[in-house]
Amino acid sequence: MIDDVTIDTSLFGRKFACDLLKCKGACCSLPGGRGAPLLDSEIPEIEAVLPDVLPLLSEEKRRAIETSGFYEGHGGDYATTCIDDQDCVFVYRENGIAKCGIERAFNDGRTGFRKPISCHLYPIRVARFGGDVLRYHELAECKPAVGRGESENVGVMEFLKAALTRLYGEEWFGKLETYAGLKPVEKC
Repeated sequence: MIDDVTIDTSLFGRKFACDLLKCKGACCSLPGGRGAPLLDSEIPEIEAVLPDVLPLLSEEKRRAIETSGFYEGHGGDYATTCIDDQDCVFVYRENGIAKCGIERAFNDGRTGFRKPISCHLYPIRVARFGGDVLRYHELAECKPAVGRGESENVGVMEFLKAALTRLYGEEWFGKLETYAGLKPVEKC
């Protein structure tokens, strides 16, 4: 446990480094009908960046957002909506790879909001049981990322440094590095 965050100790031994050329952005287009978990505070942040994100999406995605909105659920249990029970409503495709329109707007310098924290943290999921609990979410489509992490000797916690720092701050991540003996790594 670091501060009030409980960490599944199996995370420390896991290797992981996304390999989009192999997985094709599977985490953004999983079958099942429910999209990425959203924090309550992210709803107004995404609403604010929609004017910059909508032009990056297909007509189908824009219509879906206009008709059904970009999220579903209720306070404490929001998620992005999906198209055909699969693609997150913010997915666009580039060379056959599912990518995030929100992140594209951020990378293009159009917005200050990168993407939902649950997406940024993937494959770590945050459960809340009287405090945050970090767990690894195993997905068959992420096997190439595990292989790449193993071949490059990159741990999942190191790979997700930017996301974990975004959520908990630099001081917290520094404690994590000290506890786990992590090495610095740049995320792709």
